[in-house]
Amino acid sequence: MHRFYQFSQAVINWAWRILFFLMLFFAITSPNIILGDNPTFGTSTTMVTTGLVLGLVAVLVMNYAYPEIHAWLVAVFIKKRLLTGSIMLGVVLAGQIFLIIFVHPASGFDAGMLHYAATSAKHVQEVNVMAYYSLNQNNLPIMLFMHWLTELTGQTSWLFFDFVTLFFVDLAAICNLISVWLVRPRALGAAIYLHVGWLAVFPSIIMPYTDAWGLPLVSIYLLCYFAMRKSALPALVRVLAANGFGISVTLTYFIKPSAIIPVIAIVIIELLAWLIRRKPVSDQVWFMAVALLVMVSGSAWHTYQYVNQKVQSQTYIQLNKARAIPAIHFMAMGVYGSGGYSAKQAVQMAVLPTSKQKTDYSVTMLTKRLKKLGPIGYLTFLVKKQRNNTADGTFGWLKEGHFFHDNQRPNNRGISNKLKNFLYLYGRHIADFRFIAQFWWIILLSIIALGFGPQRHVIQILRLSMVGGFLFLLLFEGGRSRYLIQYLPCLLLLAAFSFDRAVANVRQL
Repeated sequence: MHRFYQFSQAVINWAWRILFFLMLFFAITSPNIILGDNPTFGTSTTMVTTGLVLGLVAVLVMNYAYPEIHAWLVAVFIKKRLLTGSIMLGVVLAGQIFLIIFVHPASGFDAGMLHYAATSAKHVQEVNVMAYYSLNQNNLPIMLFMHWLTELTGQTSWLFFDFVTLFFVDLAAICNLISVWLVRPRALGAAIYLHVGWLAVFPSIIMPYTDAWGLPLVSIYLLCYFAMRKSALPALVRVLAANGFGISVTLTYFIKPSAIIPVIAIVIIELLAWLIRRKPVSDQVWFMAVALLVMVSGSAWHTYQYVNQKVQSQTYIQLNKARAIPAIHFMAMGVYGSGGYSAKQAVQMAVLPTSKQKTDYSVTMLTKRLKKLGPIGYLTFLVKKQRNNTADGTFGWLKEGHFFHDNQRPNNRGISNKLKNFLYLYGRHIADFRFIAQFWWIILLSIIALGFGPQRHVIQILRLSMVGGFLFLLLFEGGRSRYLIQYLPCLLLLAAFSFDRAVANVRQL
């Protein structure tokens, strides 16, 4: 058993190293990080980025050259990191609210269809809307939830749904920080700084879609798992966490099925740990473990039954369930072009009437492409796809078709337009946003890379979660890093838990 355990850990570590360091390399070499004129995008950074870079260099020089400034920086950002980080977190939250108030455009692509269908009973009677949801039945649960919100609040505006998205994103951040406090309290300061950086460059709060709305569910079930494992917590808290785990995992399945991959990682690592357990297990520990499993299973089953019944019996929109797109379609799309969306294959899914015809077409397209690539060609394609899936620190911002139904050339008059210049496709400062977001992404990944050292249980779970996420995106539709958003809780926690080790390793190196 010990040999099998060591072999399993070695496989996980090698898969992690290969896939993660490809990710880090592609992030460092991303065109987003180019200063000045950018031939890839036809844009150029401005004095905003120049001032930021010069300011960082000045701080580093003064920190090294002036002991008084070094002492002040240490006192403020290290010794008082919890206070300083909390203040920065509050400032970022205020900035998020400010952004949404002045920038809340109507979205296109799938997010636009969700809003369009959820906000009016007349809209769901349109043929194109019924056809969309008949094909993309995975988006039905979140659309029904959005419709329930409109009935509950009477609000249908994009501003309202942007604030809902903001709530979900910040809830995910809070749950992540509580998880760090439970697992490794001394890492809380670093975790706050990392989350401040993330939230400051995460404009997806103005994009109400499953990417951002699935974040709190992943963060909640990770928090519940950590709470279940912490034996020092009261039994009642652990039981409540078990119920929360089952509920949140099931809701994740309905909202963003691929986001349950960390649950699979948890199960695998826990089973491997039990294989080499040497200490005898007391009856009390066995009883608590069985009780928690029963609570998880029970809450998951009842949640599934309730939500599934609501979805299956809904009368809000009429669907042709036989037209649903099969999973093999997303594998077929995932081997063409950049590994992402294929309009040609999507049209065929709409044209072909039966599930068997859709499946046969997708299998044909998949096998045809794999034969054409061959083993070496497919491996080369996967390396390139890993770049497409992971390199972009903006998480594919503006890369979907019809991303916003708004003028993409804002002028510079008024607060709203000044903000839009950082986020819109032809905005004056879009290159500045890309640079800043990529800079944060490289820092986050570098902390994880430098945090090598002894393998800890929680580190292995998070690594295996990311390996599973990488493999899923390599095998299915990917092609842009927007799909990584669902795994951000894992990356943020991994960086927080790796921070102290990274600092120690840098000092040694």
